[in-house]
Amino acid sequence: MMVMFICTVSGGLMAVAQLGVIAHDLGVKEAPISLFGITMAALPFALMLDRVMNGISRPLFGFISDHIGREATMFIAFTFEGIGILMLSRFGHDPIMFLILSGMVFLAWGEVYSLFSATSADTFGTKHAAKIYGVLYCAKGVAALLVPLGNLLMEATGTWATVLYICATMDLIAAFCAIAVLRPMLRRHHARNAELAAQQGRGPVTAAASP
Repeated sequence: MMVMFICTVSGGLMAVAQLGVIAHDLGVKEAPISLFGITMAALPFALMLDRVMNGISRPLFGFISDHIGREATMFIAFTFEGIGILMLSRFGHDPIMFLILSGMVFLAWGEVYSLFSATSADTFGTKHAAKIYGVLYCAKGVAALLVPLGNLLMEATGTWATVLYICATMDLIAAFCAIAVLRPMLRRHHARNAELAAQQGRGPVTAAASP
């Protein structure tokens, strides 16, 4: 889960830290956008929309995961973010597409803070949930250390496209791991706990496995 957390949060942190530089690199930073009766430059418009989308994503994907399972929701959200980043690097030169795609990236990024905390509690129970998630949340600090590496890579290649491609690849790897690695691992974990609880003649020691 920590490796997946690092992979998915890196792209969002990169966007938060470097969205202005990326917009300048794509040539849309000062481009005017008129939408819903509001006219603003592309960058401040995107920053305003991104904050809204980032806030919506947390309860939205938390709600979805309660119905279809944590791992399936992770797969959908991480794939969505990866595709959004790829499309941003390809179509972000258009101001409207830059606005839409940056919002798409932030919508699919904010959910990490609800999905990983819920998955941690599902897996290890609630008794030590705060302590365990505190350790897991260190992934954000590790991901933050990768942001300066993005700057170095941009300077070496002369474009943010390479950085965005790498971030998108990390998201898609995390999406694959959610289904192919995390889901079977958690099923085995819950099965062992259920077997242990049955042997001890009491109820399950952790929450039931996700669908």
